[in-house]
Amino acid sequence: MRFLVGGYTAESDGNASGIGVLLAGDADDPLAGGQLRFAGDAVSTGGSPSWVSSHPTLEVVYAALEGAGTVQAFRRVGEASFTAHGRAIAAGASVCHVAVAPGGGSLVASCWTDGRIVRMTVDADGRPSAPVIAAAAVDPYGPDAAPADPAGADFTGAIDLAEAARALRAAAGDEYEHLVPGYDEEPEPAPVNTDEGTDAASRVSRSHEAVYLAGGLVATTDMGLDLVRFWRATAAGPVFSQQVVLPRGSGPRHMVWHPSGHLYVVTELSCEVFALAADVSGMWRIVAGTSLGQGTLPGDTAAELAASRDGSILYAGIRGSNTLATVRVKGAGDVLSPVALVDSGVDWPRHHVVVRDTVLVAGQRSNEVASLSLDLRTGVPGRVRHRVEAPSPTCVLPLS
Repeated sequence: MRFLVGGYTAESDGNASGIGVLLAGDADDPLAGGQLRFAGDAVSTGGSPSWVSSHPTLEVVYAALEGAGTVQAFRRVGEASFTAHGRAIAAGASVCHVAVAPGGGSLVASCWTDGRIVRMTVDADGRPSAPVIAAAAVDPYGPDAAPADPAGADFTGAIDLAEAARALRAAAGDEYEHLVPGYDEEPEPAPVNTDEGTDAASRVSRSHEAVYLAGGLVATTDMGLDLVRFWRATAAGPVFSQQVVLPRGSGPRHMVWHPSGHLYVVTELSCEVFALAADVSGMWRIVAGTSLGQGTLPGDTAAELAASRDGSILYAGIRGSNTLATVRVKGAGDVLSPVALVDSGVDWPRHHVVVRDTVLVAGQRSNEVASLSLDLRTGVPGRVRHRVEAPSPTCVLPLS
């Protein structure tokens, strides 16, 4: 099986020179458990393609060139070679993610340094243009936060997490109460993300990912302001619909859209997973949450969140302790329970992708990609099956 690998180049203190090509077994293998081989660059980018996404129908991919603050399209011209397709389009400072609409007619770029969310039109040939900047976020914990709805419900979708934690702990009993996050405990000072510079004492907007949902909605995370915001996708650009406020200092980073209708969000700074769902009125709220399991260390930061093929397991990468957390999805998708915390096999697991019975993990600091087998009974990753050197990998994308 063939994959594209995004990475950090010298401008970001990395070793990559473009978008790389990774082979797991033979190129036409339907599974990813075979021997790994790094086959050089698919294309030289001249900057850091820290995230790479594909068009749903065209042989075009889009790279977030983080240092340049631009989105560049690349067209496939060979089995594993690409060339620049149109011009680079300005997005914003430290653009770190690109999400492409299911129909391929638009994309959304997320920018870490300036917090921008930028919608771009994608033409019939796959070239992006016409960037539109969405409305900026406002700190829900700051002095300019909007007041609560007069009817008594916070229009942002926040809930009383302390009250919910107390009720859940009482229902769980002595044996399982330790699994309930301690939102009813005295809060500690918000953590600082020393890797990427987020200081909770001087809160600023840090957009990190966008996900297209059903019904024409787009969800975006703001790691700096602890927000998940929802937008209506329109031809004129994103129209703000609603936001859900997560615990202060949690740092929502990446998301998984689940067939049950739940949106799962991993928090970088607090190492938790939250389940969000819309109620009968269409308002999104937090309906469940759990830590990533006992064994995380002070200073750990969560990175990617991915789901198993059947959606019954979530996998979260944790940098620092360099582990993979396994979280089981139960009930109607609104029950989350940590299962295991295992060695990721790499240093700084920035990103991972699940392919049936295998998870491929990008080790940004160890300059390698490792493959781990998944236990078919429990879903828990086992030991490293294969590994290969790859320059400063930050993203792994299956290439058909």
